[in-house]
Amino acid sequence: MDYQSEKCVMVIDGALPTGVIANTAAILGVTLGKRQPDAVGPDVTDKGGRLHLGIVALPVPILRTDGLQLKLLRERLYQPEFAGVTVVDFSDVAQGCRVYEEYIKRAGQVESCGMNYLGLALCGPKKLVNKLTGSMPLLR
Repeated sequence: MDYQSEKCVMVIDGALPTGVIANTAAILGVTLGKRQPDAVGPDVTDKGGRLHLGIVALPVPILRTDGLQLKLLRERLYQPEFAGVTVVDFSDVAQGCRVYEEYIKRAGQVESCGMNYLGLALCGPKKLVNKLTGSMPLLR
């Protein structure tokens, strides 16, 4: 991964309760790490010789928006212009399922426009990611 020309961000509904925000960020991060394994740096060893597993090697700001803007952003990301952006979404459909098989079944019964998104993770060319998220504030 070229850390100079690539950018990763998370965009989360700032109106969600803190625990749901944390859970959303964790879910997005795990999936993004699977899809972008080069974003994770090598393992490191501390002065005492103890191993610490590699962590993400580039900043991943967490931005705030609302549910409607998340839905509009997700729909925009289906446009061919953004095909080079990796998109991870976490929706109310996924959150409402207790087991993955249930998510597979429920997702297959809902159009994407019928989903409400709790958060999105984007990783791709910095120019495209900034075009989509550049005006969004940090989640604080």
